[in-house]
Amino acid sequence: MAAATATALSRVPDVEIDDGGVFKYVLLRVGAAGGPGKDVVRGHGWAEYHADLFERTAAELAQQGLGCECLGGGRLSHRPEERKIHVYGYSVGFGRADHSVTTEKLKAKYPDYEITWADEGY
Repeated sequence: MAAATATALSRVPDVEIDDGGVFKYVLLRVGAAGGPGKDVVRGHGWAEYHADLFERTAAELAQQGLGCECLGGGRLSHRPEERKIHVYGYSVGFGRADHSVTTEKLKAKYPDYEITWADEGY
C-alpha cells in the first residue's frame, strides 16, 4: 500500500498556477493517512475564495486515494512577460501560507524567473 501511495503522490504536480495575472493561491500538504506527504501550490484566477482552490484540489486528490490539508494561502502576481512572480498576502479563512516554502516550489518550476515574496499586502 505504501508503494501505491508513493506512486500516487509522485503523480501530483508540485505547482499548478495560472499562466499570468494576479490570483489567490493555497499551500497544501498532500498525502495518505499516516504516510509520507509533500507540499504543493495551487493558484487560479477562477477562485473567488481560497476555499474554492482547497475544495477542488481535495476532491481531485480523493479520487487518487490521497488527502490534503491547507497550510495557508495568499496571492500570486504572475507576470510571464517579465519572468516574475511575487508571492504575498494571506487567506482570511486559512491564514498566511509560509511564502518562503511557496517561493521554493515556484523556483523549482520556474527556474529562469525572478521570484520574490513579502508578508505585506492582501
